[in-house]
Amino acid sequence: MTTWKRIRHHLTRKTRRTTGRHGAAALGLACVMVVFTAAPGSAGSGGPPAAPDPYFPLAGNQGYDVDHYDLDLDFTPATDLLVARAAIKAEARRDLTRFTLDFSGPAVERVVVDGRSAAFSRDGQELTIVPAGKIRAGRDFTVTVWYRGTAAPIDDPALGVYGWINTDDGAVALNEPDGARSWYPVNDDVRDKATYTFRITAPAGLTALANGEPQGKPRTVGDRTTAVWSMRKPMSSYLSMVAIGRFTVTDGRVGRLPNITAYDPAGDGDDAALHRTTADAVRWGQERIGRYPFDSTGGIIDRIDVGYALETQARPVYDGEPDEATIVHEIAHQWYGNSVTPKTWADLWLNEGFATYAEWLWQEERGGPTAQSVFDQLWATPANDDFWHLKTADPGRDELFNYNAVYLRGAMALHALRTTIGDRDFFTLLKVWADKYRYDNADTRDLMNLARAISHDNVKPLFDAWLYTAAKPATPQG
Repeated sequence: MTTWKRIRHHLTRKTRRTTGRHGAAALGLACVMVVFTAAPGSAGSGGPPAAPDPYFPLAGNQGYDVDHYDLDLDFTPATDLLVARAAIKAEARRDLTRFTLDFSGPAVERVVVDGRSAAFSRDGQELTIVPAGKIRAGRDFTVTVWYRGTAAPIDDPALGVYGWINTDDGAVALNEPDGARSWYPVNDDVRDKATYTFRITAPAGLTALANGEPQGKPRTVGDRTTAVWSMRKPMSSYLSMVAIGRFTVTDGRVGRLPNITAYDPAGDGDDAALHRTTADAVRWGQERIGRYPFDSTGGIIDRIDVGYALETQARPVYDGEPDEATIVHEIAHQWYGNSVTPKTWADLWLNEGFATYAEWLWQEERGGPTAQSVFDQLWATPANDDFWHLKTADPGRDELFNYNAVYLRGAMALHALRTTIGDRDFFTLLKVWADKYRYDNADTRDLMNLARAISHDNVKPLFDAWLYTAAKPATPQG
């Protein structure tokens, strides 16, 4: 399709969240084992609260640092019953007499901290836990939570449907931005990355997939099959994922890297193009950006009815068969967004602008329209058009996935930077950004400082005009 049609086509991805809706999903008994730290701002923490995310102030607790989540999930699609156990390890940053987890799922039945029963209460999306004794700063501890009942995906008027979503033959969990709490207790702070283990049990004949790599072959006992997946690299909770249902799985390699793709055979098409293009996009990214940040790659095609694809870590999920540009976009996110993650949701353009610009570079290098020609088409948009009416680096919580401001103008800002500092410094910046902040969090100021250090140019006026002004810049370079 033409460049302009491809731009419009992307409106069918995340920006269609506001049109898709799902009903409630049933969730059953779950056990979550968690290791936490003291939470600044929690009662009994003895200190002022750390700054919450400006868009999601109820999400996360900065008083502890999670190291690992171990989620043991047993799901029966016929009844929507989920029975689960999870283990999460963390370190207390302050003395803790109580702490909170983000959890909007079913009723909690019991909580244990370090093997001792703990008191708990719930208020909205927060689960407050009071251990039997104070947990000292710097100490690791373990929490186990049992819960049972029904759960629903989050259906936000501005952001759409996300979280735990039942499908006609299973379920898929898509968490961006704060949907992890719909299916497991979590410290849903984008800055608190952790590793994950998933043990997923479902009726025999179904396939269970998740982030990372399979740990051995699935085991069937009676009429239940259990698959184990492990994500060994740090991951923000919004990027965690499970998919349960009838899938056809393709195993391959990109060099030594496993490439695992899957598709629902009841849908249209198959995953041949997904498997091939994923491999091509990973190779291209390694040349352009640097070493792929995770231990496997791949993708999952399912019939979810949400109208968007999501860059879940190492294995994106697609609602229906994706086109080539969509695959390139989600694979680019593995570097930009998944490995290097914003410090707050206000800087989502650092994910979406980079991934959108990767699409432009991909087509430019394959004989399609150049990035400059795409930029010029968009630059021709009149200054009084709504295209320019939001800031790119802080569009507002309800405009988090605004395609014009965050995706397209984010990519335009990067192209303006490219033309200002030159190709040599710009492509150096793409690689250094991915390497310097690998598995870490960074913000727009970090990018500006890095661009200035590499190019020795004063790029602040450009950043101010393109990212922090709700208006068309005076010139393409700001």
